[in-house]
Amino acid sequence: MNHTLPAGRWPLVLLLGATLALHGCNEPSTATATPVKTAGDSPYAAVTVQHKLGTTVISQRPQRAVALDMNEVDFLDQLNVAVAGMPKDFVPHFLARYKDAGQTADVGSIVQPNLERVHAARPDLILITSLQANHFAELSDMAPTLHFDVDYRDSEAGHVALVKQHLASLGEVFGKQDLARQKVAALEAKLAQARNVTRDRPERALVVLHNNGAFSAFGVHSRYGFIFNDLGVKPATATQDTGLHGQPISSEFIQQANPDILYVVDRTAVMEHRPLMTADTLGNPLLRQTNAWKNSRVVFVDPEAWYVTGASPTSLALIVDDVIKGYQP
Repeated sequence: MNHTLPAGRWPLVLLLGATLALHGCNEPSTATATPVKTAGDSPYAAVTVQHKLGTTVISQRPQRAVALDMNEVDFLDQLNVAVAGMPKDFVPHFLARYKDAGQTADVGSIVQPNLERVHAARPDLILITSLQANHFAELSDMAPTLHFDVDYRDSEAGHVALVKQHLASLGEVFGKQDLARQKVAALEAKLAQARNVTRDRPERALVVLHNNGAFSAFGVHSRYGFIFNDLGVKPATATQDTGLHGQPISSEFIQQANPDILYVVDRTAVMEHRPLMTADTLGNPLLRQTNAWKNSRVVFVDPEAWYVTGASPTSLALIVDDVIKGYQP
């Protein structure tokens, strides 16, 4: 029998409104295995995972995993684990095959999952992040529920370590330890590519989010802090905002910061399903005065990797590719 601690009662009728229950993280979650016998003769090492919301015990290998965050879907995909259910409101291009997959139930939205649909998917494991943390008790009463301790507000410390640790933990859960180690090694090699490019480079970079004509900036202590901390990119400003959407800035701010490299995350393209903006469609005269623009080092990044995910093996690999583009002539 599977157990998750702590557990709350699962109300079938009452649907609680989802909020962004965002949590910081100081230590990666940990998983330990204890050999037990399952039904039949096949042994399974029961896995105990400690995370910020409690301790989850998984005593049988999951057969129907439901992932409520696109990062979690990518983890399952990387480990060749079937996805029994997932939100399908914002599915990134690198997971597009799940969008219309009949065997993968649509369980609502990332921020507000439909708990009745989750229950109907008959999960024996549920994977969540801080975006769904306020439903932990209800979900835990359906099935063992694991919380991925990634901090979407401030990724400056431990972001990459958390991704690698989560891979290892899920490898233990699904009995795919060797594959998980291979994926961790591949991720480490990819991140090393970025560090090899940024090492000893003088260029200063600015990461901005575009949202219907307005901009916000992200510094070292923000959702993109790992760009500076783990990839070695030098920041162009001392912005300290830790909000999900950065610190609102003006075009004059970008002009005065005068970054050598400008990374633009087009949130509008994601949220309104519009084509990704380009240098021609941006057309901001103040931005055109920056060194980044003059030297053709404005990178319109993959917004689905940067904004929809950003904390999974595939998204980190795509982010590394975008970061490297900024240093290319």
